[in-house]
Amino acid sequence: MNLGRTIDTTRRPRPGSRTIRPGATRERMARILRTLADSTSTSQVELAHRTPFELLVATILSAQSTDAIVNRVTPTLFRHYREPADLARAPVARLERLIKPTGFYRAKARNLIACSHALVARFHGIVPRTMDELVSLPGVGRKTANVVLGNAFAAPAVVVDTHVRRVANRLGLTTSLDPDRIEQDLQGLIPRRQWTRGSQTLLLHGRYVCTARAPRCDRCRIYRDCPWEGKARR
Repeated sequence: MNLGRTIDTTRRPRPGSRTIRPGATRERMARILRTLADSTSTSQVELAHRTPFELLVATILSAQSTDAIVNRVTPTLFRHYREPADLARAPVARLERLIKPTGFYRAKARNLIACSHALVARFHGIVPRTMDELVSLPGVGRKTANVVLGNAFAAPAVVVDTHVRRVANRLGLTTSLDPDRIEQDLQGLIPRRQWTRGSQTLLLHGRYVCTARAPRCDRCRIYRDCPWEGKARR
């Protein structure tokens, strides 16, 4: 593995795949992100971690769970399994008990062990730094890969989770529900150097303000920039 290779988190757009709304411009996107940044104390990932491997494991566990639950599980998990080689040898039943609170623990345990095996066998126990290599690991999709690239390796990376998908659609930044297309749309609206911080800002806005149920429109700093028909009146 060549750790010095250029990190590329983009993908070649497919013909007709862009689904940006006509009113979604870079200027409007920049205004939204500036306003949200002024109202948010941090734009850092909320999964507790000390190493790229810990972030990779925590992100896999966060699927269909919350960061708060994952953060309660991982301290004990990482005391027992600090490196990929440790987790690759983990007894399945014991690992399942440790991660059970995160949900879907049987599938997650299988993925974590398989992923750790692949890290040891193919990458000498080191988390790779490219999108193609990361998504080749069991249990790792583009969202997980982008979390790791953006937060562990400081590479420009647009994370699209359920919060970003919801916020991007409500703000009229995309017309798609497909994460890959939303990622492409946001890449076109956010300057590359701001991809990680910008998408994380949208994620946190969706987590704490623009929630799926009962969004807190009374607290929304970008209310005037939101064309969503379902927003509460002020």
